[in-house]
Amino acid sequence: MTEQQIKEKLAQLTEVTDEIGKVIVGQRQIIEEILISILAGGHCLLEGVPGLAKTLMVSTLAETLELEFHRVQFTPDLMPSDIVGTEILEEDHATGKRFFKFQKGPVFTNILLADEINRTPPKTQAALLEAMQEKRVSYAGTTYELPRPFFVLATQNPVEQSGTYPLPEAQLDRFLMFVRVDYPSEAEEVEILRRTTGQSSVKLRALLDDETIVGLQQLARSVEVSDAMLGYVAQLARETRPATTQVETIKQYVRWGAGPRAGQALALCAKAKALLSGRYSVTLDDIAFVAPAVLRHRILLNFQAEADRISTDSVIDDLMNTVAKPSTKLS
Repeated sequence: MTEQQIKEKLAQLTEVTDEIGKVIVGQRQIIEEILISILAGGHCLLEGVPGLAKTLMVSTLAETLELEFHRVQFTPDLMPSDIVGTEILEEDHATGKRFFKFQKGPVFTNILLADEINRTPPKTQAALLEAMQEKRVSYAGTTYELPRPFFVLATQNPVEQSGTYPLPEAQLDRFLMFVRVDYPSEAEEVEILRRTTGQSSVKLRALLDDETIVGLQQLARSVEVSDAMLGYVAQLARETRPATTQVETIKQYVRWGAGPRAGQALALCAKAKALLSGRYSVTLDDIAFVAPAVLRHRILLNFQAEADRISTDSVIDDLMNTVAKPSTKLS
């Protein structure tokens, strides 16, 4: 893409945010984090209590993108075959012979909304693991490639609620970002009532197609990041590990820290954030913006943290305030 084409596509990303804003009141940071996840080529998990428009946010985003979109409502009786597909018996009418044919499930799409993913048992949750990591599905000895691009945008209710099955750490780590959705402000709640209790309806435009998104993902990977910044990202990941950290709250309250995949995710998301902001090099602000969503599901707190009511986000705040930042002065 030429520089002019790049500017046009980045302008379209801003239009996507504005288009979603026609339906979703507020939540601009949440929308930006989802777009960062898409630009970085990863999956995104949204957590919040019921009624905060998590599902509406994802489906509205899908309307603004010219991509195939499927939604799966996760329930306790959902089976793996309901996600990846199954073999069905068919008959050749010309010869009378019967044969098995693989019927593709809803995972064969560009955007998969896994709605209330923690309402289904781990066996079914695990059906998404290969698809999320390898972008393919294996069934009866045959491998089927998924379309490109492929994203899982999942929603979940807080694990403290009844009827939930916490996602295993291995699957949580497959999500590039873990975004928390909070209650709207008073003014936003009034605006929600105004928009949703009248007769007005909104027609959304589809702004980005699959080729454009793949091109923007490649562009995001080419964003410049200095060695000093990479060293800082690696140090942030390493300091989350209680055995080697210098951060007191992590020594006291963390059971397991983040692995190397956290550093990869931090770097990629910071690049995507820079590109979304119209810049071609990563800054400390980019890293600080994406760090909570990248790290909060990769740090496991211990029982003492639960007893002292210490949250993962407060641990991440201490981490960001303690680890020395690289100098940004020109030499």
